[in-house]
Amino acid sequence: MKLDLAPDSLRALKKIPLLRAQNGAPKRRLEVSVYFDTDGHKLRKKGLMLRVRRVGGRYIQTIKANGHSAPLERDEWEAEIAGREPDLRLAEGTALEPLMTKKFRRQLKPLFETRVRRTVYPIGDDNNAIVLAVDQGTIDTDVRSVPLCEIELELERGTATQLFDVARELAEALSARVAVKSKSERGYEIIDNKQEMPAKAARIDLPAAATTRDAFKIIGLTCLKQIIDNESALIKGDPEGVHQMRVGLRRLRAATSLFAALLHDPQTVTIKAELKWLAGELGPARELEVLVQRVAPMKRRRRRWRGMPSLSHEIAEQRDAALKRAQDAVKSARFRSLTFDLMAWLQTGQWTSPQDDLVRDRGDLPIAVYAAEQLTRRWRKVRKKGKALAKLDARSRHKLRIQTKKLRYAAEFFASLFSNKRMVKRRKRFLAALERLQDGLGDLNDIAVHEKHIAAMNVHHRRSNPSRAFAAGLLTGREDARTEAAITAANEAYVDLSKIKRFWG
Repeated sequence: MKLDLAPDSLRALKKIPLLRAQNGAPKRRLEVSVYFDTDGHKLRKKGLMLRVRRVGGRYIQTIKANGHSAPLERDEWEAEIAGREPDLRLAEGTALEPLMTKKFRRQLKPLFETRVRRTVYPIGDDNNAIVLAVDQGTIDTDVRSVPLCEIELELERGTATQLFDVARELAEALSARVAVKSKSERGYEIIDNKQEMPAKAARIDLPAAATTRDAFKIIGLTCLKQIIDNESALIKGDPEGVHQMRVGLRRLRAATSLFAALLHDPQTVTIKAELKWLAGELGPARELEVLVQRVAPMKRRRRRWRGMPSLSHEIAEQRDAALKRAQDAVKSARFRSLTFDLMAWLQTGQWTSPQDDLVRDRGDLPIAVYAAEQLTRRWRKVRKKGKALAKLDARSRHKLRIQTKKLRYAAEFFASLFSNKRMVKRRKRFLAALERLQDGLGDLNDIAVHEKHIAAMNVHHRRSNPSRAFAAGLLTGREDARTEAAITAANEAYVDLSKIKRFWG
């Protein structure tokens, strides 16, 4: 478990009752870690990390391997070596071994380093032992140096629940945030000049032998990582950061729906309510950003339309206010608490140890079996409503859009389980048609949302500013005129989709 925090908050660390109750003085040491890769970042692309860390007069070489199936966990191989250069003979038997060619050895070089003053506090009793490490220092490249301040908690003995209890006490006392990026990830971001950039969803590889319960944990943690990874971009005011956090949030909410058979506990009810709160805080910022993009070209082409500059200005003002609302939500203690609660819920929540035998059996089911069931069920819903797509009213189209979105996310979540050549070919065609259907339905939803926003803005201007009201009417008419084309596009996508054989067998 990792927490990011402001350096100033460390002053409150010693006042926390948990630490004051512990015996023994903390241990301090300087750690200098050099991270190695090629200029083309071959190790990073393979999900690998190679580091040599100097602690006093000792050099420790570490190799780590990321797994898409475990987004917050890594396999690790560690050994003491003679000097500051990697000893690649020790790569034998590790995930690094397949890359050990002469060409790779020649290309390997130091890329960046971390210089950290680490303070270690032992926490524990007869049943639990947790190592709390405070790292304060810098991440340095050839051209930039970025400050680093974080807490790492490692469970040596006891239960994960105890670990989260300790982390929660620290997070609340220090206003710390859940951290999901490793030091190596942050180093590469500095090199690429991609700090505070929006983050898209990561690929999910579910192990074939995974249970349904294991699969939900993997999927949920991947979605949570996308939400947290977009904090900085959203707070900076990047519209794409808002969009990508919403995507991570929608994917997580879709996952809770897909795995509803496992989630029958009061804790889950609370989590779902908080996810709905966050969705409500982020939604208007994205909706109004899309509307601003729709109005911008009209403003340029129709400057002589009286009232259009005023309307455009008001839409932009509302977008800015909605963005501030989203920023305030993500900066809040409630959001910090939500991300922490999600992390704890996904790994140690009540749903992981169900008392109900039926729920337990569903969780123990092989994920390939459960995935096929869910894909079949979701596809039937889309197929049933899609047949009458052209005749559906706005509310029914909205429901179809949500069902289509859940089917698409399910197809993406479970893709790795159906991986022979025939399945992959069908899946690509299926997802392409499904995405076109979702885009068409999304366009229809945007039209409805835009008309709602414009109507709300126009209420106070019908009598006081006729030209302004006229511009709003023209904009509403132009949005409404897109409806027929959007329905046609969605219907054509559905017809194509219905002809594709399902990829899950």
